[in-house]
Amino acid sequence: METGSIRDTIANAVSRVTEALAFLRTFLPTFLPPWALTALVLALAVVAGLIVHWVVRRIMRRAFAGRPFVLSLIEQVRALTRLAFATLALVLVLPAVNLPPDAAAWTAAVLRVVFVVLVGWIALAAIDIGVAVYLMRFRLDTPDNLLARKHVTQMRVLKRVASTIVVLFTAGAALMTFGEVRQIGVSLFASAGVAGLVVGLAARPLLANLIAGIQLAVTQPIRLDDSVIVENESGTIEEITSTYVVVRLWDLRRLIVPLSYFIEKPFQNWTREGTALLGTVLLYLDYTAPIERIRAKAAEIAAQSKLWDRKVFGVQVTDAKERTIEVRVLVSAANASAVWDLRCEMREKLIAFLRAEVPTALPHTRTELTLHETLAASEPNRGGTTPPPASPPRAVAAGR
Repeated sequence: METGSIRDTIANAVSRVTEALAFLRTFLPTFLPPWALTALVLALAVVAGLIVHWVVRRIMRRAFAGRPFVLSLIEQVRALTRLAFATLALVLVLPAVNLPPDAAAWTAAVLRVVFVVLVGWIALAAIDIGVAVYLMRFRLDTPDNLLARKHVTQMRVLKRVASTIVVLFTAGAALMTFGEVRQIGVSLFASAGVAGLVVGLAARPLLANLIAGIQLAVTQPIRLDDSVIVENESGTIEEITSTYVVVRLWDLRRLIVPLSYFIEKPFQNWTREGTALLGTVLLYLDYTAPIERIRAKAAEIAAQSKLWDRKVFGVQVTDAKERTIEVRVLVSAANASAVWDLRCEMREKLIAFLRAEVPTALPHTRTELTLHETLAASEPNRGGTTPPPASPPRAVAAGR
């Protein structure tokens, strides 16, 4: 509908209200003073608005009886819509009552602002109810909650972005109802990207975070409860707002990161496609370590642990250094917390096993003596002569 047709419709409504009031004045007491007559007319307008609201609400409840979203919205915004209908009735009646020009102008301006704010408030309530109804199908307190985390993250981010846009447009529309500050409203719209560049450049951080929020909602590099490593800190995504992300670190500290960080900089997401992870335990042992016994003991420890998910297990010699060999134990678990606890359990029990049953497998340094040095050390000191000094012992690498 064009602006001209809207104005014509409003003008027709005002003229009809004026005619109705003129007809109504013939039935009003003539002894009432003008101010009392004006107050009575405004009170009747409010009553008429409330009656119309009641009728419209009843009709909508019957028309949308099978749609929970519309019914919830009607109940949640009942007080707001009632006030909006009363305000609209006052706006329509105000030109027909006898008020001083200045008072009438300011009263009309205030009523227009109230009506715009109410409409914005109703829009915010509709967004909240729509998101709540949509997320009723998803639960985050289940073991396999990857799909739920995806949808909850997406809807919460989009909800904050939409709410920010609604607030900006509502504030701009409210300001533009005043002729003196209409330019401020235009500037506010410009900051949202509608027009102008100067204020838009000043609002660059806000716009950058809004765009980043939309990108996060669509592409979802992070979701709620994702295990991430950000700035060399390990934690989980606790909250995603319209401007920043709260990361709960392993020691219960909170790391606050700008929303645009996850679009512009690299980070690690351990639960991007699933929560299952692989954990490694590295042991540095002597060259004489019995690998098969260690592999069997590691398999026994994993089988007895409640943390192992029975998917991945392996024991391999992954490196051979000058004095030790590197043995890697690979295990899998359902999530990052379980992987960490399983690694600690595997490490502790393998060390206890090596100390108790195979102590020679632990790293140690050997000393080798030559044959001449051995004989010289074993012969008695004859004739009071001092044996020639033996060369110092040589350290030999373990396992050689």
